[in-house]
Amino acid sequence: MKEINDIIRAFDEAQKLGRQMALATVVHVEGSSYRRPGARMLVTDDGKLTGAISGGCLEGDALRKALAVIARQKNRLVTYDTMDEDDAKLGVGLGCNGIIHILFEPIDLSNPYHPVALLKMVCAKRQNAVLTTVFSLSDRSGVQPGTCMLRLEDGFLYTNLDGHALFQPLQRESESVLTAQSSVIREYPLLENNFTAFVELIQPVVSLVVVGAGNDVLPLVQLANLLGWQVIIVHGRRDQANSTRFPSAQQVVISKPGNILSEISPDAQTVFVLMTHNYNYDLAVLRELILHPVTYLGILGPKKKFEKLIAELKEEEVYKEIDFSHIYAPVGLDIGAEGPDEIALSVIAEIKAVLAGRTGKFLRDSEGAIHARPTDEVMQ
Repeated sequence: MKEINDIIRAFDEAQKLGRQMALATVVHVEGSSYRRPGARMLVTDDGKLTGAISGGCLEGDALRKALAVIARQKNRLVTYDTMDEDDAKLGVGLGCNGIIHILFEPIDLSNPYHPVALLKMVCAKRQNAVLTTVFSLSDRSGVQPGTCMLRLEDGFLYTNLDGHALFQPLQRESESVLTAQSSVIREYPLLENNFTAFVELIQPVVSLVVVGAGNDVLPLVQLANLLGWQVIIVHGRRDQANSTRFPSAQQVVISKPGNILSEISPDAQTVFVLMTHNYNYDLAVLRELILHPVTYLGILGPKKKFEKLIAELKEEEVYKEIDFSHIYAPVGLDIGAEGPDEIALSVIAEIKAVLAGRTGKFLRDSEGAIHARPTDEVMQ
């Protein structure tokens, strides 16, 4: 989501300057690649790049392709085959051992539903969204429909496929992706052409709620800000919790424990970290949060503190049957962290792992692919 927000900011700036633009999107990958489907890069006619579609090795050639697309005002699908030994002769030399398909779309500012406008709609509401991009692998020189459908949790916002044979199947697929919470790639053999659809789940940016405002919170906020996460600071004292100390925080809430959820509305992408260094404050906050479906709740401090907190809660009837599996205490991955900066890295890494459904183990010990891939299926 950070990349999308960066692209939107770059688009707004370029539009003010009267620049022409194209959006490059990784829509399909076979084998290995540095970026996976959904990676995007905005290109302006003066050569400015925002976002990335590779580790840097594709961008030079992609710039040339994007400028040609801007000049012709026509979508184009480009394939980079990094498994070809002659690849180095082209000056790309990716060394990723994969095939990367990238769709280039010129930005037509007269169209209120151009690809970046749709991305803006995705970011305007804090909801899961499904963005569908259609392309043809069998006829790269033919019609490339591009970004053509947007659905949010509260309904469809846009499609230009009304009356097209793909409309109903892609509408159903968008709903399925929202339900399954996973992107898919589908092939649709039609009489006139074989189309492939990248039906992409886009989730809201992570919202990190830090309960506490001590000095050790500062590096955690800075690192979260670097990742493009939203940060909310919650504390009981205004002299510590204020916009002067936390200028990058989206919100600073002065609240007594027990009233936090009256100030914020958590969702599936909202995570909490308790860093108050105050046992009674943590206990009061835990009493409030534990009764709500919080995705992740981390608590700073030793294991004995957590065990005492849980033991005290279980003495109360309302908490006896509560599932505490979503609580991470002591908070953070075991990376040998020492000091506030390293602890912040440990905490952020654990949150990312939990939200991604990963364990945080060494990649060298993984037997499968590093990145989960969208499901491929042929639809008849």
